[in-house]
This record gives sequence, C-alpha cells and structure tokens, in this order.
Amino acid sequence: MSESTMPAESFGRTVIGRAPRAAARRRGGVSFAPRWTRALKSVVVVLAAVFFLLPIAYLAMVSFMRPDDILSDRVVPSGLSWQNWSSAFDRFPVADYLRNSLIVAAAAMVIALLIAIPANYAMARLRAGGKNIMTVIVSAYVAPPIVAIVPLFILVRKVGLMDSLVGLSLVEGLMVVPVAIWLLDDFFRNVPEEIDEAAQIDGCGPIATLVRVVLPLVAPGVVAVGIVSFILVYNDFLIPLMLSYSESTQTLPVGISLMQGGREVMYGQMAAASFTGMIPVYLLALFMQRWLIGGLTQGSVK
Repeated sequence: MSESTMPAESFGRTVIGRAPRAAARRRGGVSFAPRWTRALKSVVVVLAAVFFLLPIAYLAMVSFMRPDDILSDRVVPSGLSWQNWSSAFDRFPVADYLRNSLIVAAAAMVIALLIAIPANYAMARLRAGGKNIMTVIVSAYVAPPIVAIVPLFILVRKVGLMDSLVGLSLVEGLMVVPVAIWLLDDFFRNVPEEIDEAAQIDGCGPIATLVRVVLPLVAPGVVAVGIVSFILVYNDFLIPLMLSYSESTQTLPVGISLMQGGREVMYGQMAAASFTGMIPVYLLALFMQRWLIGGLTQGSVK
C-alpha cells in the first residue's frame, strides 16, 4: 500500500515513527562536526598563547639567571638568583626611568586626544579639509621619524624645552596625533547625523553637540585610541634619546640601552628592567580590557 492510499491513522504513526530517527541522525551528524571544531579552536588558542607568552617567559627567566648561565646560552637556568634585579635597581635609576615614561606617555596621550577629537568631529560633521585630508594627515606619520629629528631638536632647543618632560611630552603628543585621528575616524563617522540634528534642534551648537552628545557615544573608541597612543609613546626610543640627556628626564627604553659597559652587556639587568617596564602596560590592558575590546569592536561595525 502506498503512502497516498494509506489510512490517515497509519500514515500518522509512520510519520511519527520516522521523525525521532531522522532527528537522531541529524543530532548525530551535527554534534560530530562541532566537536572537531571546538578541538581545533582550542589547539589554535593554545598555540597562539604559547607563541606570544614564550618570549615573555624567557625574558623573566633571563632576569633570574646567573651571569654564567646567560653567557653559556643555557635555556633553563641552573639556579635562580635575585642578583640581576638588585644590581639593576642599585646601579641604575630604573624607578625614575619608569616614572618618566609613564608621565610622558600619559601627557602625550592627553595632548593627542585633545587635538584628535575636535579634528575628527570637524572632518566628519563639518566636512573640514576636503576628501583628501585624511591621506595628508596619515602621510605625516608614514615618514620615518628620523627625518624630523633635526628640525625638532632645533625647535625644542629654541623654545627652551630641551631635556624636559614638558618638551618631550609635547613632541611625543604631536607625533602621535596622526595615528589618533586615523583611528578615531570610523568612530565619529558611524554616529548617525540625525543625532546631531536633534541636538541642534534643542539649541546645541557644534561644541555643545560634540561634548554632550557625540563624545559619550564614542567614549569606548576614545579610550581604545588613548590606550594605543599611550603604548606607542611608552615604547618610543628615538625621540627621548635625542631630546633628553639627563637621568631626570630619560625614559625607560633609553635607560635600558645604557645598561652596558665598555666591553660588557648587562643582559640580566636589562631583562629585569624590561620586565619591570612591561608590568604597567599589562596592568593597563588588563583593567581597561572591556573598554579596549568594546572600542575596537565598535569601530569595526557599521
């Protein structure tokens, strides 16, 4: 008897009987693929973590190695020693270097954001600069920094800010402005223009609209760009090397480069100072992780 001529009751029992078997086959086929997918994702995550954490772990290991172990190219130290840490902080003002780096990076980040935020609003809403203004701004950062060192050196010396944290912060802040403007561009352009129009109907001018309406909407992006600017300035070596020459103004990258004698390179002390300098950046990224990820995600979604 065909299904078309089968009584309704028998046909119903047949369909109902087939449904659990079909569902079981579907569940079996679907659950098999995700199991391998999850395993593959776990393997990729573990390999990525090892790839990024292994150099940091080796740096920490070198900071506890004895000088003989370092010179013998040992991967695993024969014993742990605090000699490198005590020698680094006793012979060099590592704490002062770290303080200078934090001050300069924080001040430069504020300067860059104070310039980039109104500049992005003017380009996104007021159509300032034309269509090619972003290309011009980014091209200023693409050029190697070494080409601007001599003019910057002369200019900073002329205004009397040589070998000072103020002059160093000002130069670093202006140098990172193109990056801040470029990264903030999508955040401002993704804010609907209807919000500005509604604010103008309520009597807000351009400045009030930026401060009261637009800026709270792009706050995660501003925080993310601020963190990126902070890290760029914190890791910079060339500009502090040329514009500061005393221990009271030298930053940590410059101070680490000075940890070498006439014929001796203090690898253990350099590793200890480098590991110390990494701690503030990792703590910043850890505590601001929600803002950083949220800001970068917001900038990538229309």
